[in-house]
Amino acid sequence: MPARRSARMTNTNRAILCVCVIVVLVIVPLLIESPYTFRLFILTFVYVTAAASLRTLALSGQVSMGHAAFMSIGAYTSALLARYGDFSPWLTMPMGGLAAMIVAVLVGFPFARVRTIYFSMVSLFFGIGVLSVYSIFGKYTGHINGLIGIPPLFAGARLPYYYYFLALMVACLAVLWRFEKCRIGTCLKAINQSHVVAASVGISEVKFRVLALAMSCFVVGLVGAGYAHYNMVISYSAFDLPASINLLVYMLVGGISSFAGPIIGAAVLFVVPELFRDLKEYTPYLYAGILLFVVFAMPEGLVGIPDRLGSWLKSKHR
Repeated sequence: MPARRSARMTNTNRAILCVCVIVVLVIVPLLIESPYTFRLFILTFVYVTAAASLRTLALSGQVSMGHAAFMSIGAYTSALLARYGDFSPWLTMPMGGLAAMIVAVLVGFPFARVRTIYFSMVSLFFGIGVLSVYSIFGKYTGHINGLIGIPPLFAGARLPYYYYFLALMVACLAVLWRFEKCRIGTCLKAINQSHVVAASVGISEVKFRVLALAMSCFVVGLVGAGYAHYNMVISYSAFDLPASINLLVYMLVGGISSFAGPIIGAAVLFVVPELFRDLKEYTPYLYAGILLFVVFAMPEGLVGIPDRLGSWLKSKHR
């Protein structure tokens, strides 16, 4: 009973913290005027959502090095349909998410049993292949200079974009959290621990890994579609290998073992270099310093800081 009560209190505290963070984020745009700061917040929401979606895939032990490619599929699907098909962006954005999910399922079935580094290599080659397709059809994708003239969601307004991406982030995180806590998430974790044992109790490795890939890619495709209409111009160079590596680093540095890990990792690693943009030549060293600190001092990721701090404070009071 005490353990159950403690767990319930912990969940309550987390819920209160989440509500407080959301309330603060709702109030923030009323206190800022800088267009750059607005853009910084919006892009942070985008990358937090994308990094969290990558962790959903990692629940089963699969790590993608081409996740930005699925983000690009959502972005280009929505942008092309809105620009050339004259559809409303509000209709094409869900279609972008669905397109990314469908491609993920088609790719996922043949390679669902491919594990660890081999899956990472497959995803890497897939990402390179997607960029090659964009290059071949450069007449429609805008070549390396980018596709311009993408219809915006809101005409000439920053505040609606802020609240849209905030709402999208909160909704996607809620769905991903529920996905992890339901039976599917439990099965994915079982597969990660031992696919042999999981199979012996009737858990289909292919089925659940494809489900994780589909959910992960729908979310990243949806946020990619929103990004395209916010930016109003996209280039496939924005979804190259470094973009995928960044998402992976956000997840690993934040902490892959916790749902909050990618959220914290993306927020810190995207925002901190931007705060020191005047020292742009030193940004790679700052980035490397954070990575080295986490790898050697905090293998559990930045999400482990509160626990370590709590343990240190307890030891000081003994």
